[in-house]
Amino acid sequence: MSSDAPPDPALPAVDPALRVRARGSATNATGRFEPYAREHAHDGWDIPEEERLLRTEVAEERPRSVLNYVRSPDLPFDRTINPYRGCEHGCTYCFARPTHAYLGLSPGLDFETRLTARPDAPEVLARELARKSYRPRTIAIGTNTDPYQPIEGTYRIMRGLLQVLSDFNHPVAIVTKGAALIERDLDLLAPMAARGLVSVGVSVTTLDPALSRAMEPRAPAPARRIAAIRALTGAGVPVRVMAAPVVPVLTEPELEAIMAAGAGAGARAASWILLRLPLEVAPLFRDWLARAYPDSAAHVLNRLREMRGGADFDAEWGKRMRGEGLYADLIARRFAIAAKRLGLLGPTPPLRSDLFAVPPRRGVGQDGQLSLF
Repeated sequence: MSSDAPPDPALPAVDPALRVRARGSATNATGRFEPYAREHAHDGWDIPEEERLLRTEVAEERPRSVLNYVRSPDLPFDRTINPYRGCEHGCTYCFARPTHAYLGLSPGLDFETRLTARPDAPEVLARELARKSYRPRTIAIGTNTDPYQPIEGTYRIMRGLLQVLSDFNHPVAIVTKGAALIERDLDLLAPMAARGLVSVGVSVTTLDPALSRAMEPRAPAPARRIAAIRALTGAGVPVRVMAAPVVPVLTEPELEAIMAAGAGAGARAASWILLRLPLEVAPLFRDWLARAYPDSAAHVLNRLREMRGGADFDAEWGKRMRGEGLYADLIARRFAIAAKRLGLLGPTPPLRSDLFAVPPRRGVGQDGQLSLF
């Protein structure tokens, strides 16, 4: 791995006065909705070394609603919750980066350093679930940014959401790279799993710690994620090991090994998703490749474009997750053979919606009448 290759000239570098440590992006390109671009110029003042370090900042948002309804035909869920905007894991390939442009921020370093937390989310969710018009279906959490990213250790929003969902007997499907933080919540997850209310997908991009460190600088190490699968399954929580994203040339050769590691840790099912590079993610990923793996960059991109109709990304339903063509078919075939051999072909058990019930408020009975005592 080398970092000597020049960055993409189309992407402005981060302020040279700052020190960037353990971040997925080295640039902070202006979001696509902004009319002006930023350019850094030295003002002649020297900044103390400690003050130069680029640190994570967290703002708070007070949402009126936390349930986000989606209508994508190639997704197995129709509603999600995002406890946080942005993600400190800093995965260089993250398809959610462009969402930061809606906040007037950069999908580059801003996405991983200027985060938004929604501390009132559990209370707002409880109100939404208690509405007479609400009809329960599985809520997906972690499909955009990771609910178990590092700031969850401080804010505990995901834990609060799980407590509400448990109180309402509401089904939830979680996707995460988190390890220690999701293990923290086993006291909630295990009883929910026993009632058929929860399943977890753990994303394992690679088993190579050096490659993981380069691509996902603040996410738990691969071995730690495998250990989390073992802890979850040991507590009775159904887990899917997710080879996601599959990066041609870099991680794609590990597909079977990732699945075997997940199966060995107790995972019941597996899935894979091809690398997606929508909007601003494409130039950010190309810049990272040129700096981190210059000798492989052209090979990676050419192979990806073979599966994307010659482009970096194809957003068409049914193709965006899998790609198309001979090489995409080969990956799908390899996955199917390995899944059958490892016993990972079947889906995780269906989650239950029939147990859903609005819990009584304190001092109010199941019939909605005030109690005297």
